[in-house]
Amino acid sequence: MSTLTTEDRQLHFERGTHSDEFLLSTYENLVRPRIIEEKMLSLLRQGKISKWFSGIGQEAISVGAAMALHPEEYILPMHRNLGVFTTRGMPFRKLFAQWQGKATGYSKGRERSFHFGSQEHKIVGMISHLGPQMGIADGIALAHKLKKEQRCTIVFTGDGATSEGDFHEAVNVAAVWDLPVLFIIENNGYGLSTPSSEQFRMKSFVDKAVGYGIEGVQIAGNNILEVYDNIARLADSIRENPRPIIVECITFRMRGHEEASGTKYVPKELFEVWGKKDPVANYEAWLLKTGVLTIAKRDAIRISIKEGIEEDIKHAFEEPEPVPVETTELADVYASTRSVDPQGRPIPADVYAAVPHSTRTVDPQGRPIPADVYAAVPHGTRTVDPQGRPIPDLANDPDATGAPDKRLIDAIQEAMAQSMERHPNLVLMGQDIAEYGGAFKITEGFVERFGKERVRNTPLCESAIVGAAYGLSVKGMKAMMEMQFADFVTEGMTQICNVLAKSHYRWGQNADVVIRMPTGAGVGAGPFHSQSNEMWFVKTPGLKVVYPSNPYDAKGLLMTAFDDPNPVMFFEHKAMYRSITGPVPSEPYGIPFGKARIVREASATRHDSPVSLSIITYGMGVHWATELAAGLADRSVDDGGPIDIEIIDLRTLVPLDVDAIIASVKKTGKAIVLHEDTLIGGFGGELSALINEHCFDHLDAPVVRVASWDTPVPFAIPLEKGFLPKERLWEAVERLAGY
Repeated sequence: MSTLTTEDRQLHFERGTHSDEFLLSTYENLVRPRIIEEKMLSLLRQGKISKWFSGIGQEAISVGAAMALHPEEYILPMHRNLGVFTTRGMPFRKLFAQWQGKATGYSKGRERSFHFGSQEHKIVGMISHLGPQMGIADGIALAHKLKKEQRCTIVFTGDGATSEGDFHEAVNVAAVWDLPVLFIIENNGYGLSTPSSEQFRMKSFVDKAVGYGIEGVQIAGNNILEVYDNIARLADSIRENPRPIIVECITFRMRGHEEASGTKYVPKELFEVWGKKDPVANYEAWLLKTGVLTIAKRDAIRISIKEGIEEDIKHAFEEPEPVPVETTELADVYASTRSVDPQGRPIPADVYAAVPHSTRTVDPQGRPIPADVYAAVPHGTRTVDPQGRPIPDLANDPDATGAPDKRLIDAIQEAMAQSMERHPNLVLMGQDIAEYGGAFKITEGFVERFGKERVRNTPLCESAIVGAAYGLSVKGMKAMMEMQFADFVTEGMTQICNVLAKSHYRWGQNADVVIRMPTGAGVGAGPFHSQSNEMWFVKTPGLKVVYPSNPYDAKGLLMTAFDDPNPVMFFEHKAMYRSITGPVPSEPYGIPFGKARIVREASATRHDSPVSLSIITYGMGVHWATELAAGLADRSVDDGGPIDIEIIDLRTLVPLDVDAIIASVKKTGKAIVLHEDTLIGGFGGELSALINEHCFDHLDAPVVRVASWDTPVPFAIPLEKGFLPKERLWEAVERLAGY
């Protein structure tokens, strides 16, 4: 560690009213990450660790900001903000185990570096894409504001990451909604090797703040007291008057992006200038000059920290490596739907959220629940309101006989309204969903019933809103986002596939988010309002994918989605909104995910009928298959024999009712897989493979896929009709009949 004389010191410190105890505590907080980093670089040179992203030269920002916030306030750091983790009191032994991918690390070996979070320490870790965490901070800040908690959230980003669209979206949303969040930009002049002059034209990020209509402050990021004093002052102001503020911290990274990349792209004179502004050495020299710190005290602090680090590293190296057990790995992809004590009583959400995910099967006092006791608790009993009071279980797939007929759109609207009543912590977000009622008028009248705080119009920014939905979940709330059209989901893919989907597997944090997806063709809407894109999400572990075909299922599945603590992609076919009706019970009810419906049962087996086959489908395909089956009396195959068709409506693609598929195919011996999505890469390929693997000995013919052409969805009605697979379904039946 470099040292400076009084004459060399380049930074000017203002003591203000700070006590000696505070100044010494600040020194310990500041020097600790520096000593850890120096040890990491030593281990890297020895080949004992594989990679290190250094924050040397920038420690004052992390430490000062972390000290300025209250312990219950969230921080969203980056990969150079070691000082946030150490200042928040994370045990170094566990941190090192995390970096080494040990089983005892925070992510059980599933993440490296700082890509993890901890509810205990109120830290939400980054993902490598950098920008998305800013939208997440918006959601956490929104939760604070809705709960009137008078808290401030801090999110870090670098000057390079501000070039991402996520930065613009998050700052704009925070400005429009007056969210209590501090956007801290660590401006070290480089994004990896790209200098600021090749990233942006403005001279200061304060100028950008002006553009968003919010405050901006620029501070010397290497001056620990300037950082602390300014952040503490701004945080206090935000708690009293919720609003976003941009804080630009001018600093310099004294190492490479990571050690292998080196620093040859940086002019040497910059290192000379900034070396004299070292945050640790300057603060230490000032403390020595003022007499607050003595040489003996300094040495004692350093020795104590170093000895603790050496001891922790020794033990961390001895920690076990993770063992790849498939059942364990798969189980942690999704959050359990049973957070209850041994008596089946719900655990309050805030208590449950604070428990480390490795011990999440606990009672309200945090005591582990025996596995056999926990396993016996019925699903659905975890749901509690914000006060921890149990919410009644949903009726399970009730009989709809005698229930009033409703359109699909009415069933969805009813499910949302009843879920808003069941879950006072549920927030709806989307473009034009408030007074206007949404593009399809599903939320019409909701503002009058539930208020604008819970039914929120959003700026046109899918990524930030998905991120905000996740941030609400981090705070124990529920969120629904309405994609205006499923096609527009591409604007939020990083948040969905890399944040929501991976969250529970990475660090045990559930993502209690439902994303409604108006989808499908047949309405002459062309290539940007008609796509069937469910497969983008089926192949992403951590998401649940639901696609109802009728009003009864739509209501029950959507209410189940709102009760589920995992991210759910809920597909709604636009062409069915007002054209499909059916009986729907008025009371709240749910339909279990992963339970297919037999729409039409074959009366004969493969041994009894010349042409017996299964059509496995979902969404609009159910109606195409039902229409074909209803007209069988007017059709015949070449041999003139009867045709016996069984129709399976999957309802949910993830989880999938594999047993229902296998049972049907074994019964009929032939299978058609039908969907509106395009052929290549569609769900039919997965279903065909599954059937071949599990039913090969029972098949009398190859599995036939019936899907849309492999083109974008055309606009003209004749072209769209040819694109869709409905007219090709009978050809597939005839083909199978030939075997």
